[in-house]
Amino acid sequence: QVQPVESGGGLVQPGGSLRLSCTTNKIIFSAYTFGWYRQDPGKQRELVASITNTGRTSYTDSVTGRFTIRRDNTKNTVYLQMDSLKPEDTAVYYCKAGQDLWGQGTLVTVSS
Repeated sequence: QVQPVESGGGLVQPGGSLRLSCTTNKIIFSAYTFGWYRQDPGKQRELVASITNTGRTSYTDSVTGRFTIRRDNTKNTVYLQMDSLKPEDTAVYYCKAGQDLWGQGTLVTVSS
């Protein structure tokens, strides 16, 4: 398995939480920086959070303090923990490994 596989999207009420997962093979996982992106219809895809293979993280301003990205080296999985979700977080979320290994995306809908 080379292409990342995402899971964990769904419908959640404002203020709620979701955890997204991104899994790939051990070689890819160990070598690459991973990024979580999101895209609304009609908008550009934006980088939400990233984590290097040494664990250094970065976040876009709109999610800082609410989202947490982390790596689980035992499971070859990168997680995006999303708390205090807002309607404007609604989007398709994509995982990317390295420069161009994209997952298929998972839909997150924040609505009451």
